[in-house]
Amino acid sequence: MPMHRRTVRNLSISLLAATALAAAGCSSTTTQQANAASTADPATVTIAVSNATNQTYLSLVLAQQLGYFAKQGVTVKIVNTVNGNQNWQDMLSHHVDGVIGFYDHNIDLRAKGVSTESVIQLNQAPGMVELVRTDEASSITSPAQESGKKLGITGLGSSTQFVADYLAVHNGVQVSELHPVNIGAGSTFVAAMQHDEVDVGVSTEPTVSSLLAKKAAKIIVDMRSVSGTEAALGGPYPGTALSFETSYVQSNKATVQKMVNALVEALNYIQTHSAAQIVAVVPSANFGSAGKTAYQQALANEIGMFSPTGLMPADGPQSVDRVLSAFDPNVEGHSVDLSLTYTDSFVQAASAGN
Repeated sequence: MPMHRRTVRNLSISLLAATALAAAGCSSTTTQQANAASTADPATVTIAVSNATNQTYLSLVLAQQLGYFAKQGVTVKIVNTVNGNQNWQDMLSHHVDGVIGFYDHNIDLRAKGVSTESVIQLNQAPGMVELVRTDEASSITSPAQESGKKLGITGLGSSTQFVADYLAVHNGVQVSELHPVNIGAGSTFVAAMQHDEVDVGVSTEPTVSSLLAKKAAKIIVDMRSVSGTEAALGGPYPGTALSFETSYVQSNKATVQKMVNALVEALNYIQTHSAAQIVAVVPSANFGSAGKTAYQQALANEIGMFSPTGLMPADGPQSVDRVLSAFDPNVEGHSVDLSLTYTDSFVQAASAGN
Protein backbone atom coordinates (compact mmCIF):
# COMPACT_ATOMS: atom_id res chain seq x y z
CA MET A 1 0.00 0.00 0.00
CA PRO A 2 1.51 3.37 -0.92
CA MET A 3 2.76 5.47 1.91
CA HIS A 4 0.66 8.48 2.79
CA ARG A 5 2.31 11.77 3.45
CA ARG A 6 3.20 11.98 7.07
CA THR A 7 4.03 14.78 9.41
CA VAL A 8 6.54 14.10 12.07
CA ARG A 9 6.59 16.09 15.22
CA ASN A 10 8.83 15.66 18.18
CA LEU A 11 6.66 15.07 21.23
CA SER A 12 9.43 15.41 23.78
CA ILE A 13 12.98 16.55 23.98
CA SER A 14 15.88 14.45 25.03
CA LEU A 15 17.19 14.82 28.54
CA LEU A 16 20.29 16.99 28.43
CA ALA A 17 23.59 15.74 29.66
CA ALA A 18 24.06 18.81 31.80
CA THR A 19 24.05 16.88 35.04
CA ALA A 20 26.73 14.54 33.90
CA LEU A 21 28.85 17.37 32.54
CA ALA A 22 28.41 19.55 35.61
CA ALA A 23 29.35 16.75 37.92
CA ALA A 24 32.50 16.76 36.20
CA GLY A 25 34.22 19.81 36.76
CA CYS A 26 36.51 17.12 37.92
CA SER A 27 38.40 14.41 36.18
CA SER A 28 36.80 12.94 33.08
CA THR A 29 37.46 9.27 33.25
CA THR A 30 36.29 6.77 30.70
CA THR A 31 33.46 5.77 33.05
CA GLN A 32 32.26 9.38 33.42
CA GLN A 33 32.33 9.87 29.67
CA ALA A 34 30.29 6.72 29.16
CA ASN A 35 27.74 7.85 31.74
CA ALA A 36 27.48 11.28 30.12
CA ALA A 37 26.98 9.72 26.70
CA SER A 38 24.28 7.47 28.12
CA THR A 39 22.47 10.46 29.65
CA ALA A 40 22.83 12.56 26.51
CA ASP A 41 21.63 9.85 24.15
CA PRO A 42 18.37 8.40 25.53
CA ALA A 43 16.20 6.01 23.61
CA THR A 44 14.24 7.41 20.67
CA VAL A 45 10.93 5.76 19.80
CA THR A 46 8.89 6.60 16.70
CA ILE A 47 5.15 6.05 17.13
CA ALA A 48 2.40 6.22 14.49
CA VAL A 49 -1.04 7.62 15.30
CA SER A 50 -3.95 8.66 13.10
CA ASN A 51 -5.25 12.20 13.63
CA ALA A 52 -3.29 12.99 16.78
CA THR A 53 -5.89 15.55 17.92
CA ASN A 54 -8.42 12.78 18.75
CA GLN A 55 -9.28 12.56 22.44
CA THR A 56 -8.56 8.84 22.28
CA TYR A 57 -4.85 9.84 22.26
CA LEU A 58 -5.15 12.12 25.29
CA SER A 59 -2.79 10.10 27.48
CA LEU A 60 -0.09 10.44 24.81
CA VAL A 61 -0.63 14.20 24.64
CA LEU A 62 -0.43 14.53 28.43
CA ALA A 63 2.72 12.41 28.67
CA GLN A 64 4.35 14.85 26.28
CA GLN A 65 2.95 18.09 27.67
CA LEU A 66 3.67 17.19 31.29
CA GLY A 67 7.21 15.98 30.56
CA TYR A 68 6.66 12.35 31.52
CA PHE A 69 8.58 10.98 28.53
CA ALA A 70 11.50 13.33 29.21
CA LYS A 71 11.43 12.28 32.86
CA GLN A 72 11.94 8.69 31.72
CA GLY A 73 14.81 9.70 29.45
CA VAL A 74 13.07 8.77 26.22
CA THR A 75 12.47 10.85 23.10
CA VAL A 76 9.18 10.13 21.35
CA LYS A 77 8.59 11.12 17.75
CA ILE A 78 5.08 10.93 16.35
CA VAL A 79 4.13 10.10 12.77
CA ASN A 80 0.60 11.33 12.07
CA THR A 81 -1.11 9.18 9.41
CA VAL A 82 -4.51 9.41 7.74
CA ASN A 83 -6.06 6.28 9.27
CA GLY A 84 -5.43 3.50 11.75
CA ASN A 85 -4.71 0.80 9.20
CA GLN A 86 -1.84 2.86 7.76
CA ASN A 87 -0.27 3.03 11.24
CA TRP A 88 0.11 -0.72 11.39
CA GLN A 89 1.44 -0.96 7.85
CA ASP A 90 4.05 1.65 8.75
CA MET A 91 5.10 -0.40 11.78
CA LEU A 92 5.28 -3.67 9.88
CA SER A 93 7.32 -1.91 7.18
CA HIS A 94 9.63 -0.61 9.94
CA HIS A 95 8.97 3.04 9.11
CA VAL A 96 7.97 3.46 12.77
CA ASP A 97 8.70 1.47 15.92
CA GLY A 98 5.20 1.21 17.32
CA VAL A 99 1.58 2.24 17.10
CA ILE A 100 -0.85 3.92 19.42
CA GLY A 101 -4.09 2.63 18.01
CA PHE A 102 -6.85 0.14 18.68
CA TYR A 103 -5.99 -3.14 20.39
CA ASP A 104 -8.20 -5.09 17.95
CA HIS A 105 -5.56 -4.96 15.21
CA ASN A 106 -3.33 -7.24 17.30
CA ILE A 107 -5.94 -10.01 17.05
CA ASP A 108 -6.49 -9.39 13.34
CA LEU A 109 -2.74 -9.55 12.69
CA ARG A 110 -2.17 -12.63 14.87
CA ALA A 111 -4.87 -14.40 12.85
CA LYS A 112 -2.73 -13.62 9.77
CA GLY A 113 0.38 -15.01 11.45
CA VAL A 114 1.91 -11.62 12.31
CA SER A 115 3.26 -11.26 15.87
CA THR A 116 2.33 -7.96 17.52
CA GLU A 117 1.15 -7.15 21.04
CA SER A 118 -0.12 -4.29 23.14
CA VAL A 119 1.96 -3.30 26.17
CA ILE A 120 -0.46 -0.88 27.86
CA GLN A 121 -4.21 -0.46 27.44
CA LEU A 122 -4.85 3.29 27.42
CA ASN A 123 -8.62 3.26 26.87
CA GLN A 124 -11.10 0.73 28.25
CA ALA A 125 -13.80 1.74 25.74
CA PRO A 126 -13.59 2.67 22.03
CA GLY A 127 -14.73 6.28 22.46
CA MET A 128 -16.52 5.87 19.13
CA VAL A 129 -19.90 7.22 18.07
CA GLU A 130 -21.98 6.21 15.08
CA LEU A 131 -23.70 9.27 13.63
CA VAL A 132 -26.35 9.81 11.00
CA ARG A 133 -26.60 12.88 8.80
CA THR A 134 -29.30 15.17 10.22
CA ASP A 135 -31.49 15.08 7.12
CA GLU A 136 -31.41 11.25 7.21
CA ALA A 137 -32.10 10.98 10.96
CA SER A 138 -35.80 10.23 10.57
CA SER A 139 -35.17 7.23 8.31
CA ILE A 140 -31.99 5.87 9.94
CA THR A 141 -32.47 5.46 13.68
CA SER A 142 -30.23 2.40 14.18
CA PRO A 143 -27.67 0.31 12.29
CA ALA A 144 -30.56 -1.95 11.24
CA GLN A 145 -31.50 0.66 8.60
CA GLU A 146 -28.06 1.01 7.01
CA SER A 147 -28.53 -1.39 4.09
CA GLY A 148 -27.49 0.35 0.88
CA LYS A 149 -26.24 3.43 2.75
CA LYS A 150 -22.89 5.18 2.38
CA LEU A 151 -20.91 4.50 5.56
CA GLY A 152 -18.14 6.92 6.51
CA ILE A 153 -15.04 5.38 8.08
CA THR A 154 -11.54 6.72 8.72
CA GLY A 155 -10.03 4.16 6.35
CA LEU A 156 -10.46 0.69 4.91
CA GLY A 157 -9.32 -1.88 7.45
CA SER A 158 -9.46 0.67 10.29
CA SER A 159 -11.05 0.04 13.68
CA THR A 160 -13.89 2.38 12.75
CA GLN A 161 -14.71 -0.04 9.93
CA PHE A 162 -14.39 -3.04 12.28
CA VAL A 163 -16.90 -1.52 14.70
CA ALA A 164 -19.23 -0.23 11.97
CA ASP A 165 -19.31 -3.64 10.29
CA TYR A 166 -20.13 -5.38 13.56
CA LEU A 167 -22.91 -2.92 14.39
CA ALA A 168 -24.45 -3.63 10.99
CA VAL A 169 -24.14 -7.43 11.21
CA HIS A 170 -25.37 -7.44 14.82
CA ASN A 171 -28.46 -5.56 13.65
CA GLY A 172 -29.24 -7.79 10.69
CA VAL A 173 -27.41 -5.99 7.86
CA GLN A 174 -24.76 -7.88 5.91
CA VAL A 175 -21.38 -6.27 5.31
CA SER A 176 -21.94 -6.70 1.56
CA GLU A 177 -24.97 -4.38 1.84
CA LEU A 178 -22.83 -1.48 3.13
CA HIS A 179 -21.00 1.05 0.98
CA PRO A 180 -17.91 2.07 2.99
CA VAL A 181 -16.40 5.46 2.16
CA ASN A 182 -12.92 6.42 3.35
CA ILE A 183 -13.32 9.98 4.71
CA GLY A 184 -10.51 10.19 7.25
CA ALA A 185 -11.07 11.95 10.57
CA GLY A 186 -11.44 15.46 11.91
CA SER A 187 -12.21 18.18 9.37
CA THR A 188 -12.46 15.77 6.42
CA PHE A 189 -15.03 13.67 8.26
CA VAL A 190 -17.05 16.78 9.14
CA ALA A 191 -16.93 18.03 5.54
CA ALA A 192 -18.07 14.66 4.19
CA MET A 193 -21.12 14.73 6.44
CA GLN A 194 -21.93 18.35 5.59
CA HIS A 195 -21.66 17.76 1.84
CA ASP A 196 -23.79 14.58 1.81
CA GLU A 197 -20.89 12.34 0.81
CA VAL A 198 -21.96 9.80 3.44
CA ASP A 199 -25.23 8.92 5.17
CA VAL A 200 -23.80 7.56 8.41
CA GLY A 201 -20.31 7.37 9.88
CA VAL A 202 -18.22 6.30 12.86
CA SER A 203 -15.84 8.75 14.52
CA THR A 204 -14.46 9.97 17.85
CA GLU A 205 -14.12 13.22 19.80
CA PRO A 206 -13.69 16.10 19.11
CA THR A 207 -15.07 15.30 15.62
CA VAL A 208 -18.38 14.19 17.16
CA SER A 209 -18.84 17.45 19.06
CA SER A 210 -17.96 19.46 15.94
CA LEU A 211 -20.75 17.74 13.99
CA LEU A 212 -23.26 18.10 16.81
CA ALA A 213 -22.42 21.79 17.26
CA LYS A 214 -23.01 22.37 13.56
CA LYS A 215 -26.26 20.34 13.77
CA ALA A 216 -24.91 18.31 10.86
CA ALA A 217 -25.43 14.90 12.49
CA LYS A 218 -27.21 13.02 15.26
CA ILE A 219 -26.01 10.12 17.41
CA ILE A 220 -27.44 6.65 16.83
CA VAL A 221 -24.88 4.55 18.78
CA ASP A 222 -22.72 5.92 21.61
CA MET A 223 -19.64 3.94 22.69
CA ARG A 224 -17.89 6.67 24.67
CA SER A 225 -18.43 4.79 27.94
CA VAL A 226 -17.94 1.22 29.10
CA SER A 227 -21.69 0.77 29.65
CA GLY A 228 -22.55 2.23 26.24
CA THR A 229 -20.00 -0.06 24.61
CA GLU A 230 -21.35 -3.16 26.32
CA ALA A 231 -24.90 -2.23 25.28
CA ALA A 232 -23.85 -1.74 21.64
CA LEU A 233 -21.34 -4.57 21.23
CA GLY A 234 -22.51 -7.09 23.81
CA GLY A 235 -19.38 -6.85 25.93
CA PRO A 236 -16.23 -4.81 26.60
CA TYR A 237 -14.18 -3.50 23.69
CA PRO A 238 -10.86 -2.08 24.92
CA GLY A 239 -9.80 0.67 22.54
CA THR A 240 -6.55 2.59 22.18
CA ALA A 241 -3.35 0.85 23.25
CA LEU A 242 0.40 1.11 22.68
CA SER A 243 1.50 -1.82 20.53
CA PHE A 244 4.74 -3.08 19.01
CA GLU A 245 5.92 -6.06 17.04
CA THR A 246 6.71 -8.81 19.53
CA SER A 247 10.31 -8.93 18.28
CA TYR A 248 10.70 -5.23 19.16
CA VAL A 249 9.33 -5.78 22.67
CA GLN A 250 11.71 -8.67 23.28
CA SER A 251 14.73 -6.70 22.03
CA ASN A 252 13.92 -3.36 23.70
CA LYS A 253 12.41 -4.19 27.09
CA ALA A 254 14.03 -1.26 28.90
CA THR A 255 12.78 1.25 26.32
CA VAL A 256 9.27 -0.23 26.30
CA GLN A 257 9.23 -0.02 30.10
CA LYS A 258 10.10 3.69 29.95
CA MET A 259 7.26 4.31 27.51
CA VAL A 260 4.80 2.45 29.72
CA ASN A 261 6.01 4.24 32.87
CA ALA A 262 5.29 7.61 31.27
CA LEU A 263 1.87 6.58 29.99
CA VAL A 264 0.83 5.08 33.35
CA GLU A 265 1.68 8.43 34.90
CA ALA A 266 -0.49 10.17 32.28
CA LEU A 267 -3.40 7.82 33.02
CA ASN A 268 -3.03 8.62 36.72
CA TYR A 269 -3.20 12.32 35.87
CA ILE A 270 -6.49 11.82 34.04
CA GLN A 271 -7.94 9.98 37.04
CA THR A 272 -6.95 12.69 39.53
CA HIS A 273 -7.83 15.87 37.63
CA SER A 274 -11.02 17.46 36.36
CA ALA A 275 -11.82 17.88 32.68
CA ALA A 276 -11.10 21.62 33.02
CA GLN A 277 -7.68 20.96 34.57
CA ILE A 278 -6.81 18.43 31.88
CA VAL A 279 -7.92 20.69 29.02
CA ALA A 280 -5.69 23.45 30.41
CA VAL A 281 -2.71 21.24 29.51
CA VAL A 282 -3.92 20.29 26.02
CA PRO A 283 -2.63 22.36 23.05
CA SER A 284 -5.37 24.56 21.56
CA ALA A 285 -4.77 22.99 18.13
CA ASN A 286 -6.37 19.82 19.47
CA PHE A 287 -9.74 21.46 20.13
CA GLY A 288 -10.84 21.34 16.50
CA SER A 289 -13.58 23.51 15.05
CA ALA A 290 -15.87 22.83 18.03
CA GLY A 291 -13.60 24.95 20.25
CA LYS A 292 -12.31 24.62 23.80
CA THR A 293 -15.68 24.64 25.58
CA ALA A 294 -17.11 21.83 23.46
CA TYR A 295 -13.83 19.88 23.71
CA GLN A 296 -13.96 20.14 27.50
CA GLN A 297 -17.60 19.05 27.66
CA ALA A 298 -16.88 16.12 25.36
CA LEU A 299 -14.01 15.08 27.61
CA ALA A 300 -16.22 15.29 30.69
CA ASN A 301 -18.78 13.10 28.93
CA GLU A 302 -16.28 10.37 28.06
CA ILE A 303 -13.80 10.57 30.94
CA GLY A 304 -14.75 6.99 31.88
CA MET A 305 -13.32 5.82 28.56
CA PHE A 306 -9.76 6.09 29.87
CA SER A 307 -8.24 3.14 31.68
CA PRO A 308 -7.60 3.82 35.37
CA THR A 309 -4.69 1.35 35.43
CA GLY A 310 -3.41 0.56 31.93
CA LEU A 311 -4.19 -3.12 32.44
CA MET A 312 -6.19 -5.14 29.92
CA PRO A 313 -9.84 -5.31 31.08
CA ALA A 314 -11.11 -8.72 32.14
CA ASP A 315 -12.67 -10.56 29.18
CA GLY A 316 -11.58 -7.72 26.88
CA PRO A 317 -9.60 -9.87 24.41
CA GLN A 318 -12.32 -12.54 24.30
CA SER A 319 -14.99 -9.93 23.60
CA VAL A 320 -12.97 -8.24 20.84
CA ASP A 321 -12.27 -11.65 19.28
CA ARG A 322 -16.02 -12.40 19.32
CA VAL A 323 -16.81 -9.09 17.61
CA LEU A 324 -14.17 -9.57 14.91
CA SER A 325 -15.21 -13.17 14.30
CA ALA A 326 -18.71 -11.98 13.34
CA PHE A 327 -17.53 -10.35 10.10
CA ASP A 328 -13.74 -10.42 9.68
CA PRO A 329 -12.70 -13.35 7.43
CA ASN A 330 -9.15 -13.03 8.77
CA VAL A 331 -10.38 -13.90 12.28
CA GLU A 332 -13.52 -15.96 11.70
CA GLY A 333 -12.77 -19.67 12.06
CA HIS A 334 -9.21 -19.02 13.23
CA SER A 335 -7.99 -19.97 16.68
CA VAL A 336 -5.96 -17.03 17.97
CA ASP A 337 -3.93 -17.39 21.17
CA LEU A 338 -5.24 -14.21 22.78
CA SER A 339 -2.61 -14.32 25.53
CA LEU A 340 -0.04 -13.45 22.86
CA THR A 341 -1.91 -10.31 21.72
CA TYR A 342 -1.14 -8.29 24.85
CA THR A 343 1.00 -8.22 27.96
CA ASP A 344 0.32 -6.62 31.34
CA SER A 345 3.87 -7.17 32.61
CA PHE A 346 5.16 -3.65 31.84
CA VAL A 347 2.16 -1.97 33.48
CA GLN A 348 2.52 -4.18 36.54
CA ALA A 349 6.21 -3.25 36.77
CA ALA A 350 5.38 0.45 36.40
CA SER A 351 2.75 0.27 39.14
CA ALA A 352 5.20 -1.52 41.41
CA GLY A 353 7.81 1.18 40.81
CA ASN A 354 9.86 -1.09 38.52
